[in-house]
Amino acid sequence: MYKVNDIFETIQGEGSLSGIPSVFVRLQGCTVGCSWCDTKDTWNVNFQNQCDLNEILNKTYPSESWCLSSAQEIIDVYRKRGFLAKHIVITGGEPCIYDLRPLLNGFEIIGCSCQIETSGTSEIRVSKRTWVTVSPKFLMKNKLPVLNSALYRADEIKYPVAVEKDIKKLDKLLSSIKISDKTIISLQPVSQKTHATELCIRTCIQRNWRLSIQSHKYLNIV
Repeated sequence: MYKVNDIFETIQGEGSLSGIPSVFVRLQGCTVGCSWCDTKDTWNVNFQNQCDLNEILNKTYPSESWCLSSAQEIIDVYRKRGFLAKHIVITGGEPCIYDLRPLLNGFEIIGCSCQIETSGTSEIRVSKRTWVTVSPKFLMKNKLPVLNSALYRADEIKYPVAVEKDIKKLDKLLSSIKISDKTIISLQPVSQKTHATELCIRTCIQRNWRLSIQSHKYLNIV
């Protein structure tokens, strides 16, 4: 069973798969505590905020409300709502606090591609074909370590950058392990700040990495 905060159709706005029409399944619960997080309403699992699935589907604004749903119930929502996007993004919160294999396998059976977005602080339990975007979060509020196993599994490492020392943190992390040559490294400016954006552009050019812009925020879409 999964604690679901929201299910909605939009355009993937960041990372290597930016621009792809997607259905987002946002799960409740996170213990990482990033100060710049734009979905803090997904952090806490308060049982007074538990509701039914219909209330979740009728959400009009972010909230801490969540419902308990099975993989099949979530897939049924996808079918019954008539979503056209064939790409599924599981996010949160921190989605990897859950075993995602039943949900992802179920979506793949009906012809969807799947992606998860994770901090890398929990074991990644996904299907073999799932695109894994790891956005390493270390030295955050709760000081959870980034797991080497998460970095090894990553198809993309999408790293949030605010200042120069963030680049140094990423360098230290990457020097400690051997990731696949196929793993894409993307830098994402925190909160669209001008200095952070300029730093990311300069570093990406120097290192032949990719720039991830949160285009959905510039477009004012969810």
